[in-house]
Amino acid sequence: MFQFEFMRFAFLASTFIAITCGVVGIYVVSRNFSFLAHTLSEIGFAGAAFAVFMGIAPLWGMLLFTLLGSVSVGELTTRSDQKESSISAISALFIGLGVLFLAISGSNSRYATNILFGSIIGVDYTGVVQLVVLSIIVLLLIFLVQRPLNFDSFDHIGAQAHGVKSGIVGVVFLVALAMSVSIGSQIVGSLLVFILLTLPASTAKYLGRTIGSMMIWSIMIALVGVWAGLYLGFLTNWPVTFFIAIIEVAIYLGTYFFNLFRNSFN
Repeated sequence: MFQFEFMRFAFLASTFIAITCGVVGIYVVSRNFSFLAHTLSEIGFAGAAFAVFMGIAPLWGMLLFTLLGSVSVGELTTRSDQKESSISAISALFIGLGVLFLAISGSNSRYATNILFGSIIGVDYTGVVQLVVLSIIVLLLIFLVQRPLNFDSFDHIGAQAHGVKSGIVGVVFLVALAMSVSIGSQIVGSLLVFILLTLPASTAKYLGRTIGSMMIWSIMIALVGVWAGLYLGFLTNWPVTFFIAIIEVAIYLGTYFFNLFRNSFN
């Protein structure tokens, strides 16, 4: 399998993306940002479609739109008492814009499918370098604010009482989340990127007792999903996204019911 260059590129890029999504996902779940991650993925679809319309790489359009979207949507979640309705309205707006950009760019349905469901097999050397560099930037951002981010994410009231600058920490995290959505979409597409941002971290909550152990579990589960998905996709020629989704859901449900069964005897 590794005799093929495209598979080597796919495994290298997906490894960094899985690590990034595994780390960022811990904070997505702890801050109850799963719905926001889903919304950003839809905003990313509009950004990719805009990039196609402008004749640039979809990754840059996704980055532009998700960065703008994360800040504006994040602002709504803190200021609006109708935040879910507001986010739904923004999500609908960007989906509509995405469809419009694809239509006026004259792109065919295959291009739209690649944006929605990903195409990691088609990543070339330049794409791998871009994804690895962006993944490292995201991890550095998280590392720079990790202590206040841990405090604010797992004990928000305590963090405010101790003077943690939640606003700044929140903005840095939203930037990291927007970048994670953009690069994660290269594997599973904008429609299903929240799989990597939520399911490994949600499973890790049942397995880890500390933030560090949860992060390790989250990374390992994300890696198992993308590596096994790529391998099974190579063997069967079925969509890699399908296998990643099935594997991550199976791990989550297996862990959930095992934890339920174990607790029933305690």
